[in-house]
Amino acid sequence: MKKVIALMGSPRKGQNTDFILDTLLKGMSENDYIIDKLYLKDLKVSPCIACGYCEKTGECAIKDDMQIVYKHFDESDIFILASPLYFNTVSSLSKTIIDRCQKYFSLKYSLNKKYRKDKDRIGVFLSVGGATFSHDQFDAPVKTVDLFFKAIDVKYLGNYFVSETDDLPVQSREEVLKEVYNIGKNIESMKNFYLHR
Repeated sequence: MKKVIALMGSPRKGQNTDFILDTLLKGMSENDYIIDKLYLKDLKVSPCIACGYCEKTGECAIKDDMQIVYKHFDESDIFILASPLYFNTVSSLSKTIIDRCQKYFSLKYSLNKKYRKDKDRIGVFLSVGGATFSHDQFDAPVKTVDLFFKAIDVKYLGNYFVSETDDLPVQSREEVLKEVYNIGKNIESMKNFYLHR
């Protein structure tokens, strides 16, 4: 049975980011998956301090709730990162988790050791932004998420972005919710996708 880890990177529970993530997970629940969802705001995770420990050992010197996240990363097959767009990138909650994945980057690129190439794993990035639609609105976080997924040996399957959520909350957009639900339901048969509504 495949395991799913969903990271909810907004500080606001039950709002746009959380709602779109839950919609995707509802679609995924039609499959035989074990689904775990982490509210990043509930975890006590310190930022990376660039101490260099992971470059020598492949492990992180900081012992905090990131150990919970690492365990999920080591065991999961499908990764969902959901984050609001803050100042053209992911939230600080999300970025702190991403930066603490330096241990995986070091393991692969400094120590030349395998992490999880033994099995195919996929990842999806969901994001919402309050501003008016523009084609390049989500360009910056895509680069961050791309490197994040590469570091943890996850194939970047796709993106789903929603603009103008200040005026049109996700909860009120039936076509978006239907589309996201179907992506979740059919996630393993999806080809690479980039959808921006």
